[in-house]
Amino acid sequence: MLCSAPILTPEIAALLGRAMFPDPERMVRALEAYRTEADRKVFVWMVGGEPVCAAGLRVAGPEAEVLHIGTRLDQVGRGFGHELLRGIAASLGLSQLTAETDEDAVGFYRRGGFEVRNAPNRGERRRFFCTLSLER
Repeated sequence: MLCSAPILTPEIAALLGRAMFPDPERMVRALEAYRTEADRKVFVWMVGGEPVCAAGLRVAGPEAEVLHIGTRLDQVGRGFGHELLRGIAASLGLSQLTAETDEDAVGFYRRGGFEVRNAPNRGERRRFFCTLSLER
């Protein structure tokens, strides 16, 4: 079940943290942006009343950028991330979802129907732009 997350509980912050660079200061700044910036939204996929997947987005009208998405380790591979993104898109009436990611997560976006193209590398890490066009 899709839910908007008006409050970042520790459980939701931990899910988002799974997709963040493991630098405590950067994580604090990113989580604070979800609390303070009007264009940042957090959504959660709940199962049995428990959050199992969370996504943080930057929303701009009919388009949104996935900034972070993380699933509980014991729930990975069950499709909750894809269901969450599709639910968000439908709920917000989005025409496009985008994401920039690395080799660790590009397969997730490919399996979700995103078009993937190369992005400029950051240091030694390959990067990818992912785009999902949606009918409104």
